[in-house]
Amino acid sequence: MKTIETTAKNPEEAIEIALKELDAERGEVEIDVISRGKAGILGIGSELAKVRVTLIDQPADIVKVTSEILDKLIAGMGVDVVVNLQQAHNEDLDGPVFEIEGDDSGLLIGRRGETLRALQFLVKFIASRKLESRANILVDVEGYQARRYDSLANLAHRVAQRVASSGRSITLEP
Repeated sequence: MKTIETTAKNPEEAIEIALKELDAERGEVEIDVISRGKAGILGIGSELAKVRVTLIDQPADIVKVTSEILDKLIAGMGVDVVVNLQQAHNEDLDGPVFEIEGDDSGLLIGRRGETLRALQFLVKFIASRKLESRANILVDVEGYQARRYDSLANLAHRVAQRVASSGRSITLEP
């Protein structure tokens, strides 16, 4: 659970600030008003309102719903793969991570990961609709996401070294 404390002139403003920071809606958080604040006289002796807002853990059935969605989508594609839950909860993502493995896994990655991005978008969209709340889910195919991240980081380092040594700017393709 992620918790933040915010201050503002009144509790409502403090809650709105916290909701924006957490990127959440009122139904997804627990709100504790620590101090309502004081107006003071002509601004002297005034006190800011302080609230603690805690993001409520996602529903336990997010893993079940997401597994069902992935199974149906992959079955519809006619691809011979297995979906495994790699992590039930990833701190960086704040949601589950699913790993897909199998002989036809290359078809699910697609050119430069386009098919994988589309699959992840569909799974997140459908899961969010079924759960009636935002679902943070990561779908990976045989470690493709990590490999792609590493290769892009290496490319960035190589280009940075070339720019530093040559003094010229280099434009990369998107």
